[in-house]
Amino acid sequence: MKLASFEIKGRASYGVVMGDGVFDVGARFSARHPSLRAAIAADALGEVAAAAAGAKPDARLSDVRLLPPIPAPDKIVCIGLNYRAHAAEAGLKVPDHPSLFLRLTNTLVPHGGALVRPSVSSDMDYEGELAVVIGHGGRHIAEGQALDHVAGYACFNDGSLRDYQRQHSVAVGKNFLATGGFGPWLVTRDEIPDPGQLTLTTRLNGVEVQRGDTADMIFSVAQIISYVSAFTPLEPGDVISTGTPPGVGMARKPPLWLKPGDVVEVEISKIGVLRNSVVAETK
Repeated sequence: MKLASFEIKGRASYGVVMGDGVFDVGARFSARHPSLRAAIAADALGEVAAAAAGAKPDARLSDVRLLPPIPAPDKIVCIGLNYRAHAAEAGLKVPDHPSLFLRLTNTLVPHGGALVRPSVSSDMDYEGELAVVIGHGGRHIAEGQALDHVAGYACFNDGSLRDYQRQHSVAVGKNFLATGGFGPWLVTRDEIPDPGQLTLTTRLNGVEVQRGDTADMIFSVAQIISYVSAFTPLEPGDVISTGTPPGVGMARKPPLWLKPGDVVEVEISKIGVLRNSVVAETK
């Protein structure tokens, strides 16, 4: 099942994606489950699936404005240096434990939205990634049970300002306003029983710049969930972005930076394509 958050006729809602249309769950369940995050927290995805079974779409996807699948997660946890080939291209050793940083909610940009290159930097890089959305929260989650805590998966573009990342901190370089693409929707975990068997491709203006398999991850989705839950309780709707494969712009000679007018696509098998344009900051 593909689940999307969206705006339709000025109203925020969520629903089930059916081909090129969407079944508006929010219009029916708003009193009980006003958002996709609320439906996940209430363990109501089975109820959502039952309501959509045999139904027809209420609107075309082209008639709604997609939002990030979880527009306001409690936490956005990102993993750095989590593909062996990416560590090699960066000239860094394989880490002994996951390297974490956090993202702010205001960095999220939905499918079809614009990533904003800030006025203070031109060293903006792309990082196509697999994002995990937590379904059942918990603390000290065992690795063997970790995938049972997943609601589903989405595409992520961890837009990074490399000069700020180098000269200031990873936290600053990864948290400029509107630099993190997230979407286009959430694919429920029953459709992806093994997140370690996916292929990720990033394209810039139609040209492939990244390709990798999640089997190359240093730390698996289950290991990451267990690790993160050891230091903070995970909540339904939390987002974990799991790192990027090789081919990032900073590793190229000369570097390949994003510029206004560019279009970045992150495609992951069994999920779909996250597409974002790049615009210059105007304020």
